[in-house]
Amino acid sequence: MTSTVLYPGSFDPIHNGHVEIVETAARLFDRVVVAAMRNPQKGEPLFTLDERRDLIVDSLSHIPNVEVTMFSSLVVDLARDVGANFIVKGLRAVSDFESELQMAQMNKSISGVDTLFVPSASRNSFLASKLIREVARFGGDVSTMVPAPVAARLKDKVPG
Repeated sequence: MTSTVLYPGSFDPIHNGHVEIVETAARLFDRVVVAAMRNPQKGEPLFTLDERRDLIVDSLSHIPNVEVTMFSSLVVDLARDVGANFIVKGLRAVSDFESELQMAQMNKSISGVDTLFVPSASRNSFLASKLIREVARFGGDVSTMVPAPVAARLKDKVPG
């Protein structure tokens, strides 16, 4: 039986912390489905869903058992649609745990799908797409925080 894990997020943009979680999940599962979504709670996105999909594909091309999709439904519905046995979420800090635990419990309650939490390495624990967007908008160098395709695209997208 093939094990599948779903990694949902806004990925605006994907950064090295996200890549680390996918690499970990890819070692644990036969198939990793990375799913980008439009999260209205996070304001206006920097990258369109199509741009994010392309950046995710380019950034994860070194991992053979990864698929990329987009969604605008409940995460648990997507998990069912892709045959995911689990949902994976990365944790950077204790503050992440509170909201992610609540979401995991809700998902389990309505679908039976379990969520696995993967802590990020300390070298990536401060990374957040929101902060990367902000630093890039003000001309800061984020090239060590994001995959090369993202760094290149940020230079084109954000005048700096």
